[in-house]
Amino acid sequence: MLAENIRKLRIKKGLSQEKLARLADISNNTLIKIEQGIAKGPTITTVTKIASALGVSIDELVRVNREKRHEKRY
Repeated sequence: MLAENIRKLRIKKGLSQEKLARLADISNNTLIKIEQGIAKGPTITTVTKIASALGVSIDELVRVNREKRHEKRY
């Protein structure tokens, strides 16, 4: 969910991966790996930087969509 949420918020705000990485002060390669789900466990520092750059809370960034969570139960 984190990867999907970052990608959706980034696109919604009209940011490229490179621009978001710069705003978050992380490497572009790190952001790409997170968005692709390759980096399964980014550090809390990295997640905090991304959330701040996107202007959202960490909770909002990692939140699981309730509809999707409900669908997965069945």
